[in-house]
Amino acid sequence: MAEPVGERSMHLWYGVDVGGTKIELVACDDALEVVHRQRVTTPTQDYPAFLDAVAALVANADAELGRQCDAIGIGLPGVVDRESGLGFSVNIPAITGKPVVADLRARLQRPLCIGNDLQCFAISEANGGAAGGYPTMIGAILGTGAGGGYCIDGRLVSGYNGLGVEWGHWTVPATLVAKYGLPIHDCACGLQGCVECYVSGTGLARLHRHLGGDAADAGAVIAAARSGDAAATRALAIHLDVLGHALADVVKAFDPHAIVLGGGLSKLESLYRDLPMAIATHLFRNTRVPPILPPVFGDAGGARGAALLARQHGAVVNPPTEPFGA
Repeated sequence: MAEPVGERSMHLWYGVDVGGTKIELVACDDALEVVHRQRVTTPTQDYPAFLDAVAALVANADAELGRQCDAIGIGLPGVVDRESGLGFSVNIPAITGKPVVADLRARLQRPLCIGNDLQCFAISEANGGAAGGYPTMIGAILGTGAGGGYCIDGRLVSGYNGLGVEWGHWTVPATLVAKYGLPIHDCACGLQGCVECYVSGTGLARLHRHLGGDAADAGAVIAAARSGDAAATRALAIHLDVLGHALADVVKAFDPHAIVLGGGLSKLESLYRDLPMAIATHLFRNTRVPPILPPVFGDAGGARGAALLARQHGAVVNPPTEPFGA
């Protein structure tokens, strides 16, 4: 049984990380110490079951801890429209077209703050993580998709539409398309030629297939390159250049003091060696590349970041439009 929270903390914050395979809830005290954790399988196709799963996690945490939390932060993969509150998610079709924010608020009956996996990753790494102590930071996820979150002094900046830093849905420049003969892919966001179609884990495998390989995923490309596969080596080189250009644009737009990588490709050690030069190639002369850092919390940071959102914002009357999750 979890430790009862009473005198040791004046406040209690729940963070719920919703993924395509699991939903995880953590309860954090004022010191951001996790005092309770539970996860369940995500009902991706059944909307009532999805709401039930989140509500059950919250009820279980209340029972284990002997009290209710002050607020709940929830990281949802996909989009929540600011005006209608309707959701859209490729990974969790059950919430698409549903008033997920209103329904969750009605079921949970306490202050609720909605973010997404990109934003939750960034805020977690900005507070006690790899970018703790930096005035500004960008969390750049390279997973199934690509995108990020932007924090100033440890606080998330989401913007007018709640998009934060959606660099994964900037367009690959014509210079790189021509240089490498890249095909223009349709993106799940509805646009074409988005950076994430080439630099995400999925995009890396797609590059390998474009070059005549047959890798099913990014791990297979990396393994093939280590075995001397020429197409895999070429795919990684193109991936590095496209990613370097994209993050150079991030530097030019936001000038962050640090960039923290997340997602499956953040485990690729060569990125931390080679990416700074790949970024510098696309920057103005004498512009410094900020530190490129591996994550401290990684995948475990999603629920923690959601709890941080709850602590920082409490209740959100009109939840922002949420970006596409990686």
